[in-house]
Amino acid sequence: MQAVEITAFGPPEGLRLGQRPRPQAGSGELLIRVAASGVNRPDVLQRKGHYAPPPGASDLPGLEVAGVVESGDEAAMERAGIRVGDRVCALVAGGGYAQWCVAPVGQCLPVPAGLSDVEAASLPETFFTVWSNVFDRGRLQSGEVLLVQGGSSGIGVTAIQLARARGATVIVTTGSEDKCAACLQLGAHHAINYRTHDFAAEVLRITEGRGADVVLDMVAGDYVARELGCLAEDGRIVIIAVQGGIKAQIDAGAVLRKRLTITGSTLRARPVAFKAQIAQALRSEVWPLLESGRIRPVIHSTYPAGEAAAAHALMESSEHVGKIVLTWSA
Repeated sequence: MQAVEITAFGPPEGLRLGQRPRPQAGSGELLIRVAASGVNRPDVLQRKGHYAPPPGASDLPGLEVAGVVESGDEAAMERAGIRVGDRVCALVAGGGYAQWCVAPVGQCLPVPAGLSDVEAASLPETFFTVWSNVFDRGRLQSGEVLLVQGGSSGIGVTAIQLARARGATVIVTTGSEDKCAACLQLGAHHAINYRTHDFAAEVLRITEGRGADVVLDMVAGDYVARELGCLAEDGRIVIIAVQGGIKAQIDAGAVLRKRLTITGSTLRARPVAFKAQIAQALRSEVWPLLESGRIRPVIHSTYPAGEAAAAHALMESSEHVGKIVLTWSA
């Protein structure tokens, strides 16, 4: 099969199409003939040599795919209600940039009715991440205020739509007025250009001094201290990436006085059983919203798999709004 390999750590040009043996599904797994593969920030980190796959995972990049079930563990598939020939999308720990990909049955979901393979491939990584961090760890409730750092990213556009659909007020930060406008069109209630405004001051202004209940933070670094300053009492910061650095200084007194929580997580190395629980929650709580059109995938660009380097260059430019997806010819 064809697969996008990391031939050298570093710039996007290190991604090249190569030939690999077709993988075989093992116990609790199925094999997907891939039609489309989502592109995500962790793929960029892996390409640079900064994010190795967990033990036992494929060394190929790619954390989400959509396609057709070719074969698999029949008993596990029967328990999950999946059959050979079904269209599915899946979260994987690696190996998504390939014409065939093995996925744990519990991490597979049916392609929502009415969605294309490209749209379906854009769902797993961001929807699993947002559900686990905003609603499970962050405990966002209807009527609360969510601040999303990086509202135009794949994670951001997902968080905007899910939080609004579940009754929260959504504030986002982005780096341009055009991106602010795009986030507002997707359902954000307020959008802050962090290049021209102090986001912490703006959050306090928008909330009339109360602050945000939950912050979804993909930056960390010096953002953490500023986020503490614009959190409401009993507020929660959930860190899911460290694009601004791994070190932060905080006002521990504010944490005490306002009973604040700073937490975070990564998803890739978590056990299959943990991810399967998220998949079940998505199928019952989120897939109906996708099928009804209340929320929708946001696709910025698609590239043939052979142009994965160009897709990564776009990802690193941060000029996109929404998801970037690779496509595979039959």
